[in-house]
Amino acid sequence: MAEFYMRHIVAKAGLSDSIYVESAATSREEIGNDTHYGTKQKLDEMGIPYTRRKARQVTVDDYHNFDYLIIMDENNRRNLKRIIGDDLDSKVFKAMSFVGESRDVKDPWYTGNFDETYDDVSRSCDALLALIKEKI
Repeated sequence: MAEFYMRHIVAKAGLSDSIYVESAATSREEIGNDTHYGTKQKLDEMGIPYTRRKARQVTVDDYHNFDYLIIMDENNRRNLKRIIGDDLDSKVFKAMSFVGESRDVKDPWYTGNFDETYDDVSRSCDALLALIKEKI
């Protein structure tokens, strides 16, 4: 959800040539899977375009190639640390930190509520894009 929402607002801002957005899993459970049908339904409802994709796992190269690695929850943080080691370049951020909150993004895997997740994702991505726009 976050990847497609972020791509959408980046495109609306006319910054697709300057900002590259991609998502990757910190665990192996979803590798190779397409976007969850509940996420697709919410994106359709909100008019956010998406494409077919196959989930992949984050790599050490991702840490070196991207300016920001956004995590949704503390489990992501633990898994990411196992993969990349310490965040020496201060590139890892919890999504909700961009809106001044320390909590996890509400995960529809557990809540079944894609509306709450969309709210968290949209708020955090909007704030992240505002921050990036200040820097470019």
